[in-house]
Amino acid sequence: MPTDAFPKTGTGTGSGTGTGTLPARAPLAPGPGQPVLDVVIPVFNEEKDLGPCVRRLHEHLTRTFPYAFRITIADNASTDRTPEVAAGLARSVSAVRSTRLEEKGRGRALRTVWSASDAPVLAYMDVDLSTDLNALLPLVAPLISGHSDLAIGTRLAPASRVVRGAKREFVSRAYNLILRSSLAARFSDAQCGFKAIRRDVAERLLPLVEDSGWFFDTELLVLAERAGLRIHEVPVDWVDDPDSTVHIVRTATEDLKGVWRVGRALAVGALPLDRIARPFGDDPRDRALSGVPRGLARQLMGFCAVGLASTLLYLALYSALRSGAGPQLANGTALLLSALANTAANRRLTFGIRGRDRAVRHQAQGLVVFAIGLALTSGSLAALGAATTAPAHGTELAVLVTANLAATVLRFLLLRAWVFPDRSAPAKDNLR
Repeated sequence: MPTDAFPKTGTGTGSGTGTGTLPARAPLAPGPGQPVLDVVIPVFNEEKDLGPCVRRLHEHLTRTFPYAFRITIADNASTDRTPEVAAGLARSVSAVRSTRLEEKGRGRALRTVWSASDAPVLAYMDVDLSTDLNALLPLVAPLISGHSDLAIGTRLAPASRVVRGAKREFVSRAYNLILRSSLAARFSDAQCGFKAIRRDVAERLLPLVEDSGWFFDTELLVLAERAGLRIHEVPVDWVDDPDSTVHIVRTATEDLKGVWRVGRALAVGALPLDRIARPFGDDPRDRALSGVPRGLARQLMGFCAVGLASTLLYLALYSALRSGAGPQLANGTALLLSALANTAANRRLTFGIRGRDRAVRHQAQGLVVFAIGLALTSGSLAALGAATTAPAHGTELAVLVTANLAATVLRFLLLRAWVFPDRSAPAKDNLR
């Protein structure tokens, strides 16, 4: 097969980048002879290992994969004979093609090839084939069936079997701990070089991913998870390559910069993640439910979780301020700060509102609700002060907690009916 020409640095294009959400998941229906899977192998100066690894992967897919496939070698500006080896493989091995990029970056290579591919399932793996290839079919099967949107291999699952040094094991687990604590990531292994994605998802997701290096994987997964897409995890057997050229310190530094950038973008609602959301599925009962994405039970659970965190924040602030100020000033300041945080958290987590639209208005309305809470708690403190001249600190806290419980119920009702109303309800009523 001849070498294909790709753009040098694609940015991710496709009809899916417009407005509107993704359709419900459905099984793939490939046309005759169309490759269902495109496996990309990014390489840099791999003239010795490239040939044996590609032939081994091709033999495995020919023997085990039930659909047509393609292997794409993405040369990342190699300076040795890698381009010549890749071109030779494209000429001599069926279903293999190659492309040359003049700039380095694993993310850049994946973005370029994935954006130009016509296969409905896109995957990649490291050239050293550290992952046992028997995990490849379990990786892509949920994407072909319509069960999931992305799939990743994980080396950190209890069923995984991993052979690698203590330093790399520590770095991997520490990095995933950072992701869980800073970005609330729930996937278990961000950097395993063994991933797949449906093309319709990639068309929407790639334009939002900024990184072109090693952080590309993490950013892709974080955005997909925040958009509510389904990520399938496959435990893998992994044998680390002792000759890997990855620079751990430099890569870790760039990853931390990426964590900060993505975390900041998510915090201010700068990413239009609603473009890559999906309804539940293709069951008629799911379609009926998909019109009510923010049900009362789900809102109550989110509100209670945010309320618990806000109450703990309030009590901590009040206790810290009480020693240097009077109870009224400490209460007002603590309640104001916790109310601002509460409104922002409920806006995003409880009522599912993203972006900056009406954010200032929502905070202003939240302050009105705050004023009602202030009146309740301040009135309770005033009543306590009238009842006793020197109330104990514990008594003050008990009275405030009781008053806050009453204010919490009223706060939920006001947030749901006034601050964050379901604007789609009238349209639904008109359709009945």
